[in-house]
This record gives sequence, structure tokens and C-alpha cells, in this order.
Amino acid sequence: MTGISERLLTAFETHDVEDIRAVLDAGFDASSSIGGKTVVNHLIEMYFRSDRFATCLRLLLERGAVLDDPHLTPVLLNDADALATAAATNPALLRHRTQMPCTFTPLDGATLLHVAAEYGHAAVAERLLALGADPNAAADVDADGLNGQTPLFHAVNSNANRSAPVMRLLLTAGARADVRVRGITWGRGFDWETVCYDVTPLSYAQLGLLPQMQRTEADTYANIVELLAALGRPAPRLGNLPNRYLR
Repeated sequence: MTGISERLLTAFETHDVEDIRAVLDAGFDASSSIGGKTVVNHLIEMYFRSDRFATCLRLLLERGAVLDDPHLTPVLLNDADALATAAATNPALLRHRTQMPCTFTPLDGATLLHVAAEYGHAAVAERLLALGADPNAAADVDADGLNGQTPLFHAVNSNANRSAPVMRLLLTAGARADVRVRGITWGRGFDWETVCYDVTPLSYAQLGLLPQMQRTEADTYANIVELLAALGRPAPRLGNLPNRYLR
């Protein structure tokens, strides 16, 4: 790997728009690959989540990068108006299924709403729901009977709790907080891959306490309280938060 490639991947890690632009201005080909993977997929797979992701992606697309699934463009750019225009032209877009690499919860046979929930893109999630997207659509189940999760699973356990606003949108739209799947392979193919068995949105939120998931106790339990409310269950008093043993 060349120094310029390493610099670009480092910029992807923090969504450093200006450094990405500098690398591209220096002549790096946005449509090229690094280590057998397209540059744009390196960005998409990165574990970091922020508002700058869409700006980074737009920059790559403007410089010639191409998404494996172009239908995802307005969702990944969090562009609700572009999404509405695309859906007006192609109403089947609301039922479109995609497969894309994901650092955390799998996106195999995922709807656009799954993708919006994964990236915490509330603007397009809200528009998708307004257009009639199914908040309880299930992703694909793999050969081992795992996954098949709804968009809510992506929103209850997210990097820096970025997807919490999407969680609230989904719950308001009727997403079931009591749905259960046999298991989810979190982080498949990465060093942090973890198979989580017999999970609901509530238990999946609490799995954020696992060290490899790197979620905070405060965010984890805040989501749990909201999910309990959606289930009509009172939240017990949290008397040991943060956990004294872990201090």
C-alpha cells in the first residue's frame, strides 16, 4: 500500500473531508481500488459514523467513484429530496433489496430503511416512512438461520448512538420492539465479529455493553428505557450507572 493510499484510508477513519479532497486533488483516482476493494467501499465499510460521511461520499462520487448499488445513493447521502424524486420515478424503490458490506449489523437483503437506520440518516429514514416504507421489513436470513433483523435493530445499537433519532422515528411508525430473531452476526468478517443469539431490539441494545461494541452505558440504557416504554413496560431505577465495578 502506498503512502497516499494510507493517507486516504486514515482520512476515511475520521471523515476528514479536507484531507480526502487533498488526496484527490493530488491525483488519486477515486474510482480505483486499494487492496482489492474499491475506494468507495473502504469509506462505506468504515466503522466511524458522522454527519460528514455524506460529504465524504459525495466528494468521491463527484470525482468518479461508483457505488455497487446506485439505488443507495440518496440514502447514503442522506438526501431526502433526491430520494423522493427517485421514488416518484420508481415506486418499487421502497421495496428494493440490497447487499452491501457493513462493519456492524449485516446489510444482506436489506431495504433502504435498513441502510438509513445503520448510518443514522434520519432525514431519509423519515422520508422513507412517509412514503410508505415498511418499518418491520426483515433482512435476509443466512444459511445458518441468522439475521433477518428489522431496521430497528440497526438503530438501537449504533456507533456513538448516532441512530437513536432513527430508532424514535421507527418506533413512532409502528416498528415492533418485541420482534425476535435467532441470532445476528455482528461485525461479520472483521476482527470484532460476534454472533449474538436469540435477540430482540431490547437485548441487542444491551449488547452494546460488550467491550467489542464500544457503546457507552449511558447511551445503551437510554435506548433500553425508550424500548421498554414502547413495549409498555416500566423502566426500573438504574442505581449503578455508571457501573462502579468498571470504574
